[in-house]
Amino acid sequence: MITFWQQESGKIVRCEKEEIDTSSNVWVDARSVTREDIRELEEEYGIEQEHILDILDQDELSRIEKEDNYTLIIARLPVFMPSSDISYFTVPLGIILFPDKIITICWTDCEVLKDLCANRVRSLTLNDFPAFITRVLSRADSTFLRYLKEINRRSTTIQSELQLSIKNNELIQLLNLEKSLVFFTTSLKSNQLLLEKLIKTKTLTFDEDDREWLEDVEIDNRQAIEMADTYSNILSGMMDAFASVISNNLNIVMKRLTVISLILMVPTFIVSFFGMNVPLPLMENGWLGVLVISAVCGLSALFAGLLLKEKQSRQHKPRKYRIKKQDEKTEKKIKRVKKNKKVFTEIT
Repeated sequence: MITFWQQESGKIVRCEKEEIDTSSNVWVDARSVTREDIRELEEEYGIEQEHILDILDQDELSRIEKEDNYTLIIARLPVFMPSSDISYFTVPLGIILFPDKIITICWTDCEVLKDLCANRVRSLTLNDFPAFITRVLSRADSTFLRYLKEINRRSTTIQSELQLSIKNNELIQLLNLEKSLVFFTTSLKSNQLLLEKLIKTKTLTFDEDDREWLEDVEIDNRQAIEMADTYSNILSGMMDAFASVISNNLNIVMKRLTVISLILMVPTFIVSFFGMNVPLPLMENGWLGVLVISAVCGLSALFAGLLLKEKQSRQHKPRKYRIKKQDEKTEKKIKRVKKNKKVFTEIT
């Protein structure tokens, strides 16, 4: 869908295509583009099909290119989609600059573009296109930082649930959050290269205020990269810690099964031996043989119960003793993760 926006009384206002004031700059916003939208962008605005396909590529990295008729800028924006398995991911945004218009192309909707349309971005203007790009990148960094904090809160909540009961659902959620952090880190580093290129090169002309704002955006982007790296390390350590817990629980279950198998081997051996055409003892004594066999089975069951009860009593000892003797490595990993998280919180 393609919409048109112009600035009236300092605010961005939507207008119809027939109502566009040719004396003022216009913002052409193309989101969730269809084939008809792509055809219109090619024929009416002269945008090369290769550039449109690059913008619609989910894996396209940030860059800037200077063409004869326009300037192409591709940046990565964060997206939150609750219905998706991976709720947090990034998409490329194409910004195409003409002398009298600016065109943005994105294959989906995102919060940054919604904020632009709702006039929630401070000092947003269509009279200065370099300033418009600076505001877009600044809003993208702010959204990145907010989403990173939300990911951290969600991982803390899932960690609390996993301490009570380790289930596959919580582990999958942690894995998806780890993927989101990888996507964010890659996109932020790509945007960092774009910001450095905008500052160093003269592809776009920035005034003094816009250049200072762009430098502040670069600082925020570096902070977002450090946050994403730190949260990713914390999440990786958490996954390793819970993997150790799962392995420890599996060892406990295997010990119990081994004890049961060893105890059942005795009656199984006796029954197997006398099942090979061998005369059974006490065959002619009536119920005496049944009583003897029942007594053997009962003793085996009693012995198995005593062994399992003894192991259970060892596991129900005080928590400090269990952690010290059984989960010492796991507890060290969890403490190290919490310590890194606390240090990072104090720094930020």
